[in-house]
Order: sequence, then C-alpha cells, then structure tokens
Amino acid sequence: MTTQQDAGSSDLAEFGYKQELDRTLSTTDLIVYGLVFMVPIAPWAIFGVVFNASSGMVPLVYIIGLVAMIFTALSYAQMSKAFPIAGSVYSYVGRALHPVLGFFAGWTILLDYLLVPTLLYVFAAESMSGIFPGVPKPLWIIVFLIVNTAVNYIGISFTAVVNRLFLAAELIFVVIFVIMAIVAINRGTNGAVFTTTPLFNAALFTPQLAAAALSIAVLSFLGFDGIATLSEEAKGGRRSAGIAMITGLVLVAVFFVTQTWLAAMLVPGTTEFSDTQVNNAFFGIVGSISGSAWMVAFLAMNALAVGIANAVAAQSATSRLLFSMSRDGRLPRFLAHIDPKSKAPRRAILVVAGLTLVLGLVFVGQIDIISTLVNFGALTSFLLLHVSVIGYYAVKRRSKNIFLHWISPVLGFLIIGFVLWNADASAKIGGLIWLGLGALVLLYYVRKGTGVLSEHAADPFTVAEQEGSLQ
Repeated sequence: MTTQQDAGSSDLAEFGYKQELDRTLSTTDLIVYGLVFMVPIAPWAIFGVVFNASSGMVPLVYIIGLVAMIFTALSYAQMSKAFPIAGSVYSYVGRALHPVLGFFAGWTILLDYLLVPTLLYVFAAESMSGIFPGVPKPLWIIVFLIVNTAVNYIGISFTAVVNRLFLAAELIFVVIFVIMAIVAINRGTNGAVFTTTPLFNAALFTPQLAAAALSIAVLSFLGFDGIATLSEEAKGGRRSAGIAMITGLVLVAVFFVTQTWLAAMLVPGTTEFSDTQVNNAFFGIVGSISGSAWMVAFLAMNALAVGIANAVAAQSATSRLLFSMSRDGRLPRFLAHIDPKSKAPRRAILVVAGLTLVLGLVFVGQIDIISTLVNFGALTSFLLLHVSVIGYYAVKRRSKNIFLHWISPVLGFLIIGFVLWNADASAKIGGLIWLGLGALVLLYYVRKGTGVLSEHAADPFTVAEQEGSLQ
C-alpha cells in the first residue's frame, strides 16, 4: 500500500528533489499554523485605527477583506496543487512562467517574510513595555527571538505542538471576550445595545471609505500564504495546503468579524477615538466592562500571541523559503542544509534569527516603516501569483475552468493591484530599492553560471506537465 509519505516523496521526485524535510503535518496542523500566523486576536491591537478609518464599521472592513483575499487564496490553492513544493510563490511563478520571474517572486516575498518577524517583535516589545515600562524594549525583542528560534530549531513537530497550544490560548481569550461582551450588552453597559450598524451604516458609508477599508482589510489577512511554504512537510496530499489556506482564511475572518462587531457595540455613539485612546481602544473597552486586571491579561495575551506564536510561524515560513531558494542555487547553498536529526533547515533558521535580531534592534519603535515594506513584498508577489495561474492553467494547459483559471486570478490581480497602486510612496520607493538589489543578486548568479538559469530552473515544467498529475 502506498502511504501519504511515499506519495509526497514521489511528488518531490517529479520536480527533481528528494524528501529531506519531515513530512508529519496533517491538514489540521496546516490550518492551525495558518490561524496562528494570521492571529485570531489580531484586531485587538489595531481596533482603534481601523475604527477611525471605517467610521465605526470595523467588521465590514474584515468582510471586505475576506472577499478580496479569497481570490488570492484560490490562486494559491491551484498552484500548490500543481507544484506541492516548499518554495511557495517562488516555485509557482518560476515553474509556471519563467525562472527569472520566479526569482523575483521569491525575492519580493522574501522582503515580506524577513520583515514580518521583525515587525512582530517590535509590536510585542511595544505591548510588553506597556505592562513593564521599566524593561527596555530591545530586551523583549531578544527574549522573544531566543524562545522562537529554539522552538523552530527543535523541529516542525514541536513547532506544531506549540502552535496548537497558543491557538487554544487565543481562542479561550476570544470566548472570554465574547461572553463578557454579550453580558455587558445585555445589561446595557455604557448604553450598549445589539445593533447591525457596525456591519453597515448607510448614513456614513461611501465608495471612498470602502476603498480605504479594502487597503486595511487586505493587509490584515497576510499570513495565510505561509501555509504554502510547508507543502513538503504536509502528509495530506497535493490539495492539503490549498484546503488549509481557504479554511484558515474563512475561520479567521469569522473571529475578526465577531470580536470587532461586539467591541463596536460597546462604544455606542462613538464615531472616532482620540489620539490618546486609539492605540489601546480595544483594551480600553475590555477594561470598561471587566476591570483593569482583565485589561492587563488581554494585553499580555496579545503580546505573547504576536511575540511568540505569530513570530514562530513567520520564522518557520521564512526559513523554508530560504531553504527552497538555496536548494535551487538562487541563494547561498549552505542554507539548503537539512539537519539529519531534526529534519529542519537549522542553518536557515539561525540566519533568519540573526537577520531579525539586527533588524529588530535597528527598527525598534519604527512600526510604520517596517509595515510599508512588508506590504510591498507581499502584494507584489501576489500579483505574480495570479499571473502564474493564468499562464500555467489557462494558457499553457488550456484549462476549461473559466472561473478558477481566468475570472478568479484576474479579479485577484485587480484587487491587489489597486491596493498596491494606492500604497504609501515610501513603500514603493523601498520596494523598488529591494528589487534593484535583487537584480544585482540575479546578475551575480547568472554570471557565476549557477542558480536561476540552471538545474531545475532550466526545465521548469517537469512531470507535472502530464495530464494526470493534477487530477
């Protein structure tokens, strides 16, 4: 009998690779990983900002975001089915379109994946400084980094256990908040009443507000794509990663909408938070209905979820991307080493930790700068992802599935393109500088005669071209 492990190894052999990573993750593990990466309690930290930008219609923002990002999730699902390997969008674009475009897709998503852990540590340090003001923020960055690197260094099975524990903790806090909020609304605390106004307020809704909400919403769901980097460690078959991405995206949207709807109902009559309230608006709401002790508990949970759980997931995705690009000769070969005992890319994990430490200490307190660069990297790679679906399925394979291989990727491309076009100017400038640096790296490997134009890259369509391989 052929096991899922054997089937996965056979899939890799089709693309010229051998099974080196530990193929132990179930589809449920992938869903848990995606939820942890997207953070079910993510709206806590930005509730005030989103509330002000959306005239109080925060849950509507997340509904718009789900609709917008589902097209990108569908494109990821299609490409992960065709190419079930660890490189995510780097592998998809390189094999579906051209190796050089694949390199740039990997290079742009690398900007996202390298800076996301940094952003998370800076966020967590800010939260912890609110609880322990006497402790320097850089010290928190170092503490979180050491913990997360140790978790990933041990191996993917241990990482999966940690993911489950933290997800359980986050969901317990979600349930606690839902119960407290419903009780407070029932009691009419601060004049709260059950209403659908936060979902849609016709008096305040405008097309301009919807456009602004779209930008916020799309960026709130970044992280589900990291599931694709674990394809070589999944044991659920070719469709496993795609199922996990779409399921995780829908589930986290339900959590986002539920929490923000209840929170918005607890501040009736409020149209905008003041500058002193905006950054801790959600926690202020918790304190107003339950007391300061619960507010501190929620702050601590937020810091741990971001600084450990979310950052562990981000570091894991980044190390797998480095492993995949290095294995193909796009980056230094030593990063492709897999530890024979842990079956983890330990060298890549340590390099990510080192880079994150330097970036975290440099950018501590500069959340806006990091965020803009993260956004550019993710959105640019998503554009190339949608093009790869059309190029591979619609053009090359002449697929008759008009919705999945034409309509969906075109809509996804237009939505992501709109958000990227309206991104902050500094994000575009920083992103273009990063692309320029990538061009120099590409030129180096081309002149060296290895990497992007050799080995697997020279023949991006392998056995997966066969009609039966995608069924």
